[in-house]
Amino acid sequence: MTDLDAPGRPTQRSQAKADRRAALLDAAAGLFADRGYNGVSIEDLGSAVGVSGPAVYRHFASKQAVLAALLVGVSESLLDGGTTVEQDSGDPAGALRALIAFHVDFALGAPDTIRVQDRDLEALPEEDQREVRRLQRRYVELWTRVLGALHPSLAPDELRVRVQATFGLINSTPHSTRVGSSHVADAEVRPVLERMAWAALTSR
Repeated sequence: MTDLDAPGRPTQRSQAKADRRAALLDAAAGLFADRGYNGVSIEDLGSAVGVSGPAVYRHFASKQAVLAALLVGVSESLLDGGTTVEQDSGDPAGALRALIAFHVDFALGAPDTIRVQDRDLEALPEEDQREVRRLQRRYVELWTRVLGALHPSLAPDELRVRVQATFGLINSTPHSTRVGSSHVADAEVRPVLERMAWAALTSR
């Protein structure tokens, strides 16, 4: 039996494997965010998705490999998604608004991953750290290119500062959307973040 029962169509077995891998990554994001990378064991990861610790090794070679898949994967997704947004937009202003909406979607949908990135990137092997940073630089360059097309008078250094500051603003959501024991609804947070990001990027 192969992994495809028709061209481009996964078998039930391969789909189940992909689903389990995705579930492990989702569980890892939550556990690493709550306890820190060093506070989570392979057994904890397996238990979170209803399998034994050793069964995790069918999907990942090590706990570090789980962390690498999580952080490299999200950096790849941001770059790929941002590239699509840029290509599908008709003008710089529209592209910038679409990039802001895209990144706000990410921040609201993956707050645990943001927390893991902030705290546990150094737990990755150096090669994986370099790959994450390489992908992130390309993502920053994409935003800088779009902003520069909208405001060609701004110097490259200022463009990068504005973009990085905007990421800091949007990526603060794992902390800024929590008020005491309450959580501000995404529907209330989104328009505020989008307005503030636009202002930060385009102010004179």
